[in-house]
Amino acid sequence: MSQKICIGVAGLGTVGSGLVEMLQKNHDDILRRTGREIFIKAAAVHDLSKKRRLPPETVLTDNPMSLADDPDIDIVVELMGGTTAARHLILRAIENGKSIVTANKALLAEYGQEIFSLAAKKNVAIGYEASVAGAIPVIQTLKNSLAGNHITSVLGILNGTSNYILSEMNSRGLDFPTALKAAQEMGYAEADPSLDIDGFDAAHKLTLLIRLAWGRHYPFANLSVEGIRRVDPLDIEFARQFGCRIKLIGMAEEKAGKIKAGVFPALVRSTMLLARVNGAFNAVRIEGNAVGSLFLHGLGAGSRPTASAVLGDLLALAKRNVLNSADDNTGFVDDLPLADFLSPDEAVNPWYVRATVRDTPGVLRDIAGVFAQENISFAQLIQKEKQDDRVSLVFLTHATQGRAIRSATGALERSGILLVPATCYRILENRDHEAEGA
Repeated sequence: MSQKICIGVAGLGTVGSGLVEMLQKNHDDILRRTGREIFIKAAAVHDLSKKRRLPPETVLTDNPMSLADDPDIDIVVELMGGTTAARHLILRAIENGKSIVTANKALLAEYGQEIFSLAAKKNVAIGYEASVAGAIPVIQTLKNSLAGNHITSVLGILNGTSNYILSEMNSRGLDFPTALKAAQEMGYAEADPSLDIDGFDAAHKLTLLIRLAWGRHYPFANLSVEGIRRVDPLDIEFARQFGCRIKLIGMAEEKAGKIKAGVFPALVRSTMLLARVNGAFNAVRIEGNAVGSLFLHGLGAGSRPTASAVLGDLLALAKRNVLNSADDNTGFVDDLPLADFLSPDEAVNPWYVRATVRDTPGVLRDIAGVFAQENISFAQLIQKEKQDDRVSLVFLTHATQGRAIRSATGALERSGILLVPATCYRILENRDHEAEGA
């Protein structure tokens, strides 16, 4: 086989620059592992005048489509982001028989069916390890290492920005706006952080994990998504009193052939490993019927961690006898059917409920009566010292469906008992043998 692979890189931002650096720094190791030179023939950028540290023979262009049309380029590495220009580039490159490596989770979550279908038709490979959880090898783990398992659940902390914000709120007692500003100053949050803090970045990643875990297409638009804008320092403090931490969780479970999935803030028991994942780190827990529970943890973003995952995909392609082969794109041999899915409100969990009410006789009795009508029982209760005539009541419930919680709190709001809408979070508890010191 040829001793050289020519690649075209679209986008030389944080990840693209990291990739160029690692290709140069790890050149000898790459050659020893693959027996091939990986050569950047061309790179597409917005600003041609900006100085960049590239191999002298690399051609700069401001036309990404030229990468897809260049007959000498074997692999197009798409690191532009977005879903419009990137989609056109990837589809055209696939039409021209080129393999793809991308970190674009939004594109694959929203247009994955179209892209993977065309790749199968043209028999080209798509590498996308960098699209979920940065340097954590969760894509390959689900596609290959756990291929002999029936996966029962996938959950984790899939967004480093939100995790950093919640960690700062917990450790330093910051409110949400202050913690967000700190994340922006550290470079963890964009000027417009909506994708991260509203849960959509984590939801894009969860969509890909569902596809890999169960070989089914779960439409991104059908995924239930809730972000962290409304997380209050008061809830952070209450969670701590209950031995929990609040985390933004992406979760999918399969029961009787149907998939329940969503992204939401949740109280996580401090005995769970997820509760101890702080800062800009990500973590994914996978449960299979053969391996039990696996826990993957590492940096979820940044120049080098993400570039490491991109480079790993490039090396995996370089090792193939036939460079362009679609046999491992999704981990399943057939086109993926549409998933049968259930609302997350059908999931059964303990719940955290904070109710702000007037401090009047009988209010606790009235609240308990409304919850009892939904067959919800309380496990614990904390009452915050009243301010003026207001008091915060916090309940931990026994396991119940989310729809029952919504129904009960809705009834309380309509009755006028609640002064503001109730705050409701699921509580994640230990499974199997996961515990402190396990």
